[in-house]
Amino acid sequence: MRKTSTRLSDGRELIYFDDREPYLSGTASRVVPDTRALEPQHVTSEPRLDVLTGEYVAIAAHRMNRTYRPSASENPLAPSRPGEPPTEIPAPDYDVVVFENRFPSFAGGNGRCEVVCFTSDPRASFADLSERRARTVIEAWADRTAELSALPNTRQVACFENRGEEIGATLPHPHGQIFAYPFLPSRTQAVVRRSREHFESTGRSLLADVLAEELAEGERVVWRGEGWSAYVPRAAKWPLELFLAPHRDVPDLAALSDGERAELAAGYLELLRRVDRFFPGVARVPYIAAWHQAPVGPDRRFGRLHLQLFSLMRAPGRMKYLAGSESAFGAWINDTTPEAIAERLRTVAS
Repeated sequence: MRKTSTRLSDGRELIYFDDREPYLSGTASRVVPDTRALEPQHVTSEPRLDVLTGEYVAIAAHRMNRTYRPSASENPLAPSRPGEPPTEIPAPDYDVVVFENRFPSFAGGNGRCEVVCFTSDPRASFADLSERRARTVIEAWADRTAELSALPNTRQVACFENRGEEIGATLPHPHGQIFAYPFLPSRTQAVVRRSREHFESTGRSLLADVLAEELAEGERVVWRGEGWSAYVPRAAKWPLELFLAPHRDVPDLAALSDGERAELAAGYLELLRRVDRFFPGVARVPYIAAWHQAPVGPDRRFGRLHLQLFSLMRAPGRMKYLAGSESAFGAWINDTTPEAIAERLRTVAS
């Protein structure tokens, strides 16, 4: 994999991650000028604390009129091709690209938001990638995790993908995002609190113990490799949900070994393809896939890398909408069982 960093016309950083020639060896240049006359970004983003719950909310009013479901001819994540309007990516083709979001939720001294394009093919999805391309995405995630973790105000780096209009994805092109949070999100706060309590009473890692118990029980395990396992959590909230975790205590994607990254590329693709076979007649299941990584700073010991993948779809053509109990009170109700989810994910294995 070869990394090339450049700048867009408004000063935002854009990084090419190449796994093909002639760019892999550097015999061809990725430095292509952005021909658009964009004004420099003047973004204001303010994290505000909800004193009733201890949760932070990002106030980012500039995002109200951001791009929403553009036509194929106006796809901002497509390569810039001759005779067509230039896009966010100046090159006429690319493997994997990361760039600073034009409409970030966090910016400046209050975090950073990046977009990750998995492929230049607008019709593809992550599950369609080759193992080699999936590995390139993983390398990009690891690179950005390390770089963003080193920023002064970063408290956690999160890599995630929203797929499907039903989920709320505003662009159909296969892509994800990376957030460098300037605070600990509410879920991370809760996990840190519970992990600290568990460590103080047992001297062990809570997330590692949960994985060990799931593997020992086995009923909710859906895939097991040499260094990774996937399971449905015992208290799953969603009609389709699974966790993927390394067997080794790893804080984040940047800390994975070469072998762990290779196995992750193959295993993650297998799981995504099972997800797409979960509902009969649904070719592409809408989902959110989020990599939870250890906090940056004093709470780092209480985090452990794991993926949470879930779908709001409860049946073909039917979505689970969050009603009063979930949205207002945070009291979740699941209309199926984690054991049934796991059995289905095992059944649809390729």
